Amino acid sequence: MPARASAAHPSNSAARRPRLRRWFKITLSATAAIALLLLAIAAAWIHSLGPVPLGEGLDTSTLVVDRDGRLLRAYATAEGRWRMPASLDTVDPRFVEALIAFEDKRFRRHHGVDALALLRAALQLAVNGRVVSGGSTITMQVARLLEHFPPKWTPVRRRKCDKDIESRAHSVPDASSSSDCALEPRRERSVLVKLREIVRAVALESTLSKDEILNLYLGLAPYGGNLEGIRAASLAYFGHEPRRRSLGEIALLVALPQSPEVRRPDRAAALARRARDRVLDRIAAARLTPADEVAEAKREPVPDARKAMPALAPHAADQAVAAAPEKKLLRLTIEAGLQQRLEDLARERARALGPDISVALVAVDNATGEVLARVASADYFDAHRAGQVDMTQALRSPGSALKPFIYGLAFEDGLVHPETLIDDRPIRYGAYAPENFDLTFQGTVTVRKALQLSLNVPAVALLDAVHASRFVARLGDAGAPLVLPPGEIPGLAMGLGGLGIRLTDLTMLYAGLARLGTTVPLTERRDGSQPPAPRRLLEPVAAWYVGNALIGTPPPENAAGGRIAFKTGTSYGYRDAWSLGFDGKHTVGVWVGRPDGAPVPGLIGRAAAAPILFEAFARMTRPVAPLPAPPRGVIVAATSKLPPPMQRFRPGGIGHDSDTPLRIMFPPDGARLELASDGAKPDPIALKIAGGVAPLTVLVNGVPLADAGPRRTLSFSPDGPGFVRLTVMDARGVTDSVVVRLQ
Repeated sequence: MPARASAAHPSNSAARRPRLRRWFKITLSATAAIALLLLAIAAAWIHSLGPVPLGEGLDTSTLVVDRDGRLLRAYATAEGRWRMPASLDTVDPRFVEALIAFEDKRFRRHHGVDALALLRAALQLAVNGRVVSGGSTITMQVARLLEHFPPKWTPVRRRKCDKDIESRAHSVPDASSSSDCALEPRRERSVLVKLREIVRAVALESTLSKDEILNLYLGLAPYGGNLEGIRAASLAYFGHEPRRRSLGEIALLVALPQSPEVRRPDRAAALARRARDRVLDRIAAARLTPADEVAEAKREPVPDARKAMPALAPHAADQAVAAAPEKKLLRLTIEAGLQQRLEDLARERARALGPDISVALVAVDNATGEVLARVASADYFDAHRAGQVDMTQALRSPGSALKPFIYGLAFEDGLVHPETLIDDRPIRYGAYAPENFDLTFQGTVTVRKALQLSLNVPAVALLDAVHASRFVARLGDAGAPLVLPPGEIPGLAMGLGGLGIRLTDLTMLYAGLARLGTTVPLTERRDGSQPPAPRRLLEPVAAWYVGNALIGTPPPENAAGGRIAFKTGTSYGYRDAWSLGFDGKHTVGVWVGRPDGAPVPGLIGRAAAAPILFEAFARMTRPVAPLPAPPRGVIVAATSKLPPPMQRFRPGGIGHDSDTPLRIMFPPDGARLELASDGAKPDPIALKIAGGVAPLTVLVNGVPLADAGPRRTLSFSPDGPGFVRLTVMDARGVTDSVVVRLQ
């Protein structure tokens, strides 16, 4: 029996082998089929996810920055979020070191997924029965942040948040706004969600560099409420950009994204402190920072409230955003530091002047016309002072602030010189009898002194001589339109402020004096456009005379004189106080008054606006630059050394009727003359004069020729092609002028 059994065994084994092989093949085929099916399902699932989001379509906060890229003002997104892009070069390098050490110490070595971290998370789940750590890498967190999982809304919450977001989109978002409507990515922890993060992380790593992934994290990490990204969090919790942070602040910013709502410093400062200290312990363990510095960081206070977002130059920012709503980054010519100092100055002086008073300032660069600071109201958020009304663009009466341009035209026409004598005595022009501010008269004074003391009678007399309509046209051609009351025509009252002008336009005109007679439109946005061409305001000699006189204006109390050329103005009824001044580099304009136009008894330019002007120059932190050197043709002489007709001005000179009116017969006004030349220099140009009382004085571009005496035909030698103004004056002060073009 045993022998037969033994003999049968080989045949049984041989019979089983084919069955085992068949079973193995079937099992292998089934396994392969299942694997292929699973791979197909996985591939289909991965394909269904679509392209990996890279953040291109994310709505970010609109940022308005100054000329050097510093933040002036930020605007929340349409959803009410503060989401500001950030990059590695804009944050403290120690923050990046601490972030990687705490969140993903193998970040630079893995390809989106840290297998060791996932294994550790799985073991912790098995041992503790709950999720202790998710094993997420920084790349996986970025992938989750980019997915935009919709929040779970209830109908009541949807209505509440729609209303809240709508209100925030059309107003200044409150720094302490509730987080109930914060739209954060869903924080579900499930195998499917984790697999999705893994797939997206691998795809991100194959598409972006490590630095680009870090940049996305810096801009998207949640920090509680409607704060996203380190830049928004740093501004909201610490009031500063993240470029330089203390170690305690760095640790807090690293800790918050782990549980942003639970650890919000403004709602749970104790929890935020404990989370910060755990990060500091990890930093100490990694030996990134000395232990004593870590101990010092733990003693730093944790902010218990959110700060308001920056709102420098709010009116300029609002206008820039309204002009280019599609842009997310707008650069202005404003200097953030100077803007802040002048906003503080306006706020301080407005509070000292009264509860209803507002202050506006404009500071510009003379050479380029770029606005360096524009304070449009004393406080943008003060409704009582109508803070959101832009007083730099409001039409207000300038008072005496236009007088320098009247004198400039008179200098240009050769009617007067700064040392010409002029009468400040009672005079009447029809029904109009101008009076000085103090109701007194100074008698005979020099034109220089009349301008420095802002005497009304001499200014009106000169305006009558240069003609009011021509004065309006000249300033309009220079880029500063003067707005008259409805139905009014240019008249002599304009010399004392009987019209409207904007502070920005008036500041531009004063900058034109500093530029020796040419204006450039003020620019506030750096958009790459070509600078506008200069416009003519005055001849260089006339502009220099005005600046040279204004630099001698008596300064306000406790201010140093002789440093800036300035002029004040007070409108009728004490409604507007002005002061505008310039040095060789900058021009500043100041307006003080009530935005509603109500009178303020005792509000005068010298007492209310001039001190602000001098303080504004002091806060520029730049030394005062000297005025331009005298141009060719300037006459520096005492009154007695001037040509006889220019030694004294008599009202009514222009247009004075006589038996033989003074007139330049040749060349006629507006003529074009061809220059002849012997090869060395142009030949002289003939000048023919009719009428007038000898002796005659002839001026070429404001420069006197030799005394013409009784001669009516003479000549002058031109410098070359260009425009030439010829002026002749007789012994009684009667004048005539023409402008010709030599070509």
